[in-house]
Amino acid sequence: MLSQQILNGLTLGGIYALIAVGYTMVYGIIQLINFAHGEVYMLGAFLALTALTALHLPFPVACLLSVACCALLGLTVDVVAYRPLRRAPRLSALITAIGVSIFLQNLARILWGARTKSFPDEVIPAPFKATFSVGGIPITALQVFILTVALVLMLALRWIVLRTKMGRAMRACAQDLTCAQLMGVDVNRVVSFTFALGSALGAVAGILIGMYYNAVYPMMGYRAGIKAFAAAVLGGIGNIPGAIAGAFILGAAESLGAAYVSSLYRDGIAYAIMILFILFKPTGIFGQRKETKV
Repeated sequence: MLSQQILNGLTLGGIYALIAVGYTMVYGIIQLINFAHGEVYMLGAFLALTALTALHLPFPVACLLSVACCALLGLTVDVVAYRPLRRAPRLSALITAIGVSIFLQNLARILWGARTKSFPDEVIPAPFKATFSVGGIPITALQVFILTVALVLMLALRWIVLRTKMGRAMRACAQDLTCAQLMGVDVNRVVSFTFALGSALGAVAGILIGMYYNAVYPMMGYRAGIKAFAAAVLGGIGNIPGAIAGAFILGAAESLGAAYVSSLYRDGIAYAIMILFILFKPTGIFGQRKETKV
């Protein structure tokens, strides 16, 4: 059913959006593609699962603990891996990002093993297991929860960026990093906050997708990260509303392609969309071409 596939696509799009904004915020400020961002998303799912099963914490507490740990991890990655390379050639930072990604993947394999882990039925809150029908379309309570959380967090992000002092500093750094620094903005503080905020949103996405598919494994961050990056490119890398719109478009395209073409090509759809936009519209849907004086 078409409407069912669109709902599935919107659910995936909400999750991709939470990851994509992390990519686009960092790129918008320091022009860096943080390829380790997908691994933070993966660790968010693993940390929540561990807090629920090993520490037996209540579901909200386990999720908050996971999000806080991932925000701290994002800040640490910036300070340790990226800050020393702030003035280095972009290729150096890009290689470092790939190295951090591989390191976190292997760290997850050491800590949790390579096999797929599942959320035990008893740790998932009972209301999430409910199913109801709207207009003949079966909807799970978990899908409603995922879409609600995604929309609330994106509205909160918009409020932070547009209405807070730190948000103004982020926009100033995105417009002209050197000028913002000369005007007294603590650039390192702004960049670290951006990494922490993006990592927290990525952790939420990891928890949601872990429950949605009931599967958590060390390589999940690579696949989701590439798709979220494709969404950011689709909307216009560096543009937050564009990344969100691109994520929902990509989620819908992936779901419809899997249903009406083949589920074997669902990952290929994300790659194909990214390649086409890089070739024919590299600025994305909402991106603008900028002229650079030389």
